[in-house]
Amino acid sequence: MVETESRIDDARVAAAFLTRLPLALAHPPGPGRLARASWAFPIVGLVIGIAGGLVYGVAHWLGLPPLLAAVFTVAAQIMLTGALHEDAIADVADGLGGGATRERKLELMRDSRIGTFGALALILVFAARVAAVSAMAETEMVIAALVAAGALSRASMVVVMDLIVPARSDGLSAQAGRPQTGTVAAALIIAVVLSLLALGPLTGTAGLAGAAFGTGGLAWIAWRQIGGHTGDVLGACQQMAEVFCLSVIVAVGLR
Repeated sequence: MVETESRIDDARVAAAFLTRLPLALAHPPGPGRLARASWAFPIVGLVIGIAGGLVYGVAHWLGLPPLLAAVFTVAAQIMLTGALHEDAIADVADGLGGGATRERKLELMRDSRIGTFGALALILVFAARVAAVSAMAETEMVIAALVAAGALSRASMVVVMDLIVPARSDGLSAQAGRPQTGTVAAALIIAVVLSLLALGPLTGTAGLAGAAFGTGGLAWIAWRQIGGHTGDVLGACQQMAEVFCLSVIVAVGLR
């Protein structure tokens, strides 16, 4: 019973962090608490994916064309997450693209103002997600793809938390802590199983490869330029993983 309650509490912590759902926590998460709850990140991604898929289904039922339905779908997901990851990728693009030194890059990433690199990153990522969803057209495929991308992209954050040290001694990434090996394994297993169940072996594996490529590429750039990850880097990795995962799903599905 205690173990079950702990798992439920983990899921609540993960959902409270990754979404705007009105979840009351018994105690404010302390240092390392988010890392312990990170195994549940893919489950939150599952919920976000289903929510987006349902919006697409309603829009399709109302007779909206795929492109417009896709816009509403992505917008609904952004509202559900409070644009948490979109804000992150804008900050990371401004920092990594506009700073000449490590210190300047970190300073720009903390600046709440959006710059040219950040604006372009937001436009391109939003456009890619909308284009991928609209290319699938069928509601069942959209739901399956969003479930897989939602779970895999959020599991990718857990992997980055484990493999790359925080770039700062303060901030969200340092406070979140480093997940244990079992936690990382659980997050990956949940995400992979959800992807395979939703898409089947071939497309599910392709989606996994896309998510890994998007995450690995950005994480490597962040490691080279600022020496580790930040909370913004984690959110940006989620966005890149989702974009590449959806893109590969579309490529495989259209063959």
